[in-house]
Parts: sequence; structure tokens; C-alpha cells
Amino acid sequence: MMTWQTTWAVNKYWFMSRSQALYNRGRLLAKDNEWNADKEQEFTQLIMTADDLVPTKATLTTAYQHVWGYFKKICTPKEKATYLRLLATLTPENDDLGPFLKRLAIKYQVAYLLQSRLIQKI
Repeated sequence: MMTWQTTWAVNKYWFMSRSQALYNRGRLLAKDNEWNADKEQEFTQLIMTADDLVPTKATLTTAYQHVWGYFKKICTPKEKATYLRLLATLTPENDDLGPFLKRLAIKYQVAYLLQSRLIQKI
């Protein structure tokens, strides 16, 4: 069974890719891992709200920049150049960056990201 901290970890970049406000609220709910029925209900509502939101260029950029932080010191120069090129052309309709980051997560076996809803949904 997942702890609520784990549930937050799985969902945090996905929230970030949809809404900074939802991300911030989820972060506060998960703080200190002190969950109760009210917090659980609110967190479930945040997930349902986020499900209905379409990512924007700004929200995707923020989330992907956070994900990139896992690779910036271990990637090849070619991978860095690809990241920068894909970031510059990123739009919700032209999202080649997400799949690229997923490939990096698999290549470098970043377990935290491989469990992330954002990476799993790509």
C-alpha cells in the first residue's frame, strides 16, 4: 500500500504540468505526511480537477525543467542539445520533449521518475 507521501511523489510533476496552483495545494496537503479523511478527499478532488485541465506551454515547461534536473549532470552533450532544442519548440500540441525525457528516465533508470504519473502518461 502506498503512503500519501508516495502518492504525492507519483503525482507531483503531473500536477505541475497542469497547474501551479494545484501543485502548490497538493504539496501543502502532503506536507508532513499527516493525512486524514478530509485531506484525502481534497487530494482526490485535486486529481479529478487536474484530469480535466489541458497543460499549457508554461505549465509543461515548468514541469519538464524540474524533470530535466535529474539528467543535467549525467546526460551527454548531444542529449543536452536535444533537450534545449525540444524545450525551445515545446507547445502542448507539439510535445516531443515529454517522450524524450521519458526515454532518458528509462536509459538512466531514474526510479523516482519512472514511477511518476507524468512520465507514465507520456
